[in-house]
Amino acid sequence: MSVAHPHPPTPPDRHLPASPAFPDGEDALEALLATPSPGLVADLADLDGDLVILGAGGKMGPSLARLARRALDAAGRADLAVHAVSRWTDRAAADRLAADGVTPVPFDLLDGDPAALPDAGNVVFMVGAKFGSASDPAHAWAVNSALPDRVARRYRGARVSAFSTGNVYPLVTTASAGSAEGDPVGPVGEYAMSCLGRERVFGHHSAEHGLRLAVIRLNYAVDLRYGVLADIASAVHSGHPVDVTTGHLNAVWQGYANEVALRALRHATAPEPFVLNLTGPETASVRRLTQLFADAFDTPAETVGAESGTALLSDASLCHALFGYPDVPLRTLVSWQAEWIRRGHPLSGKPTKFQVRDGRF
Repeated sequence: MSVAHPHPPTPPDRHLPASPAFPDGEDALEALLATPSPGLVADLADLDGDLVILGAGGKMGPSLARLARRALDAAGRADLAVHAVSRWTDRAAADRLAADGVTPVPFDLLDGDPAALPDAGNVVFMVGAKFGSASDPAHAWAVNSALPDRVARRYRGARVSAFSTGNVYPLVTTASAGSAEGDPVGPVGEYAMSCLGRERVFGHHSAEHGLRLAVIRLNYAVDLRYGVLADIASAVHSGHPVDVTTGHLNAVWQGYANEVALRALRHATAPEPFVLNLTGPETASVRRLTQLFADAFDTPAETVGAESGTALLSDASLCHALFGYPDVPLRTLVSWQAEWIRRGHPLSGKPTKFQVRDGRF
């Protein structure tokens, strides 16, 4: 597909992997998301202690938990437990995880006693409050900035891989390759500021108490039921125009994002955290994506607005150098997303709101 200003090319000794087959339905999608790569299996083989996933009931949590369990089993580490912590208001989701060998732990992270959480040598922190942060910023700060202090104190001796967001960066020109890990941050709005607060609180425990930390700045994960591609494709399929004011974006296959979050545990460091941008290698044009979906659905492409010249973009070349390129590239994701919608498979109904430019979610 046509993209603008790709990140640096693949190093000569790396090759793009062959894409898997289209996952035709939720069962096939979950199975694919839970299939570990040889690299993940090798990395988790040396895991020093059980794994706790905090916020495992969210959009990415269940698939990450299954992936971790299967990778550990493939590595011969059935001795290590995978604990999936969430309030688990959806009991059926918890039961499905239990059937796959993951231990669901019902727990309210904001109000519960952290001492009651399972012991673990490794933690993936996935808790976050985004939507509604404009109307209830106090809650966003409590979840995104205050809660990490409780978690860091409970798991001071563990390795922590903490999800953050590319929103901690300012909007940058689409002529750039995106913000790199060493660039100045510039969060816009309460949500982005509270997420930077999360990084700073975890970073304090890394500097002062030796918490081994990896900070994962993600934007945007795609799993076919949700994501920026689902947002655009759904609008096109429904005959609604797509706003192209935010005219460019990054996206990445969720299976790859889950793998990177787990493999980053081995890179967690103190007193300086390991910081990693996590997204795909392309800067994709929203207008071009709209046209591709219009072609797939044999319908006119309708857009509104004009490209502003700036967008939330991240340079993930360090991630690709460490872990390779995503095994499902963007052009394949576009084809899959169109086919997913064409076949009437379910969508989450949770838009990313990638078009938001003032930080008000």
